[in-house]
Amino acid sequence: MNKSYAKIMVKGSPITKSNFKLFNISGRAILPCNSGKYHDRYALYEEQIAYECRSQNPGTVISESLIAVLKVYYKSKKRHPDTSNITKSIFDGIEKSGLIINDAQIRKIIIEEFYDESNPRFELELFGESHYNLKYNIFENDIIEEEINYSSPPNRKKLYNNNKKIQTSREQSSNPRCQICGKILQANEIISADKGNTLICKNCFNKLFK
Repeated sequence: MNKSYAKIMVKGSPITKSNFKLFNISGRAILPCNSGKYHDRYALYEEQIAYECRSQNPGTVISESLIAVLKVYYKSKKRHPDTSNITKSIFDGIEKSGLIINDAQIRKIIIEEFYDESNPRFELELFGESHYNLKYNIFENDIIEEEINYSSPPNRKKLYNNNKKIQTSREQSSNPRCQICGKILQANEIISADKGNTLICKNCFNKLFK
C-alpha cells in the first residue's frame, strides 16, 4: 500500500465551521457538539469526514508534507459557502481521523469548485511530497467561455453596526430578557448568539450546551 497517497470522498453539501458558532458575552467563539440543536451540524459533519476517511483508507497514516487537490461539488451555483473557507472544515475532519498528523502538513493546495445538484460532495487527494510533485499551467482559452459573474457581498460592517444599534435601542427602551426562559438579564450574565440577535442567560446556556 502506498503510504504517500490517499483519496477521500464524502457525500453531502460541504459546510463551514463559521456558520455554526455561538458567541458568549466576551466575544469568544463556542462550537456546540451535543446540544441537540442546529449548531451541532458542524460537529456531526466533522465526525462524518473522519469516519469516511478511515473507512476509505484503512491503516494509512501519512506524516510527511503533502500536496492536496480538493474538488468541491455544491448543490447550487447561487447558494453555497465560500470555497476558501471550506478547507478548514475538511482538514479538521481529516486530521481527526488520524490519516494525517496535522493539517499543517498541507504545503500546496489546489481547490476547484463544481456543481452537482443530485450528488453534492467533496473529493480530496493527498500526495506525499517524497513521491509526488506539482506542476500547473494557466493558458488562454481557444474559445471564450461564458463568464461566471458575482455580485458584491453585503456590507458586513454596516450590518454589524445596524445590529448593535438595534440591540442598544432595545436595551435602552426596556430591560433585555432571556429568549428561552424570559428572565430579565443583567449585564454580566448575557450570552449572545446569532450575531447578537439572540440573547440568553447563563443558566439556559449551560442547560443547552453542557
